[in-house]
Amino acid sequence: MTDQLTLVIGGNGKTGRRLVQRLTAQDRPVRIGSRSGGVPFDWEDPATWEPALENVDAAYVSYYPDLAAPGAPAAIGAFAETALKAGTRRLVLLSGRGEEEAQASEQALAASGADWTVLRCSWFNQNFSESYLLDSIVAGHLHLPAGDVTEPFVDADDIADAAAAVLSQDGHIGQVYELTGPRLLSFADAVAAISAATGRSIGYTQIPVEDFAAALAAEGLPGNEVELVSYLFTSVLDGRNEHLCDGVQQVLGRPARDFADYARDTATTGIWH
Repeated sequence: MTDQLTLVIGGNGKTGRRLVQRLTAQDRPVRIGSRSGGVPFDWEDPATWEPALENVDAAYVSYYPDLAAPGAPAAIGAFAETALKAGTRRLVLLSGRGEEEAQASEQALAASGADWTVLRCSWFNQNFSESYLLDSIVAGHLHLPAGDVTEPFVDADDIADAAAAVLSQDGHIGQVYELTGPRLLSFADAVAAISAATGRSIGYTQIPVEDFAAALAAEGLPGNEVELVSYLFTSVLDGRNEHLCDGVQQVLGRPARDFADYARDTATTGIWH
């Protein structure tokens, strides 16, 4: 057993909770960084950062709502400075692929002097089963402002495996790993794979981004988050990420999980019925 304490910011999220499971299985002490945690952590309240970092040797840094949000680079830089003052040198940042703003956050982290690693990720498979796309899949039709552009969807389990590896092994300091799935799919392709796995008829329709934004606003999503999600589905989903990278293979020595395997395994849980 190691006595090195790891702070997992966003420890209740898609990648964070999976990482907590993996570190716990390795007998590594973990502190979950969240607003409802035993030691609260809130990105909007810097006063919570230092207490959450007390006696912490390493931290997994997942920024809410997204590194593309205004102010993210400044927050990441300030957090890294706070971490170093607290004695936390090892920082692993969950970053976004193809997001210029996210790369600014990566640069702020690198400039801090911390022992850093970046996991730069594409769209998560689990957005279809653990996020805002789930209800539409269950309803039988997904409407998004995404056309034929393809994306190398990556599995949250692969991200968590990679994060656990770089936090616990030597040789990853100063590295940027781009984590993608093994093939490119459009959103329509992904929905078709889910339809095949479930045996249900699930449709997909591309809609104007204005209609998409209006629907999000009608559901009560705050205006800044509507802008952020619209940006991710338009500016970022413009073809810039239509290529594969071998980050999963580099870190884990195995291929990335295929979307069809994710769809098949998730379908057995019944969540899409």
